[in-house]
Amino acid sequence: MNKVPKMLSTKDLDYICDMLNWNLTNAKKINQYLEETEDEEIKESLETVIQMFEDHYNFLVGLLK
Repeated sequence: MNKVPKMLSTKDLDYICDMLNWNLTNAKKINQYLEETEDEEIKESLETVIQMFEDHYNFLVGLLK
């Protein structure tokens, strides 16, 4: 399916809510790791991963608009 339907079922909303929570939780975890590491190469990689989770989160929020 390439297009989001105009109406979402409650099950669809549950799935989206789960995905939002998963992305937010993982971004928080990665941010904690980022604060604890001193290696610049690892920090750069973790920042990339956080950005990926934020992008996914924002995409999901966009589906709900």
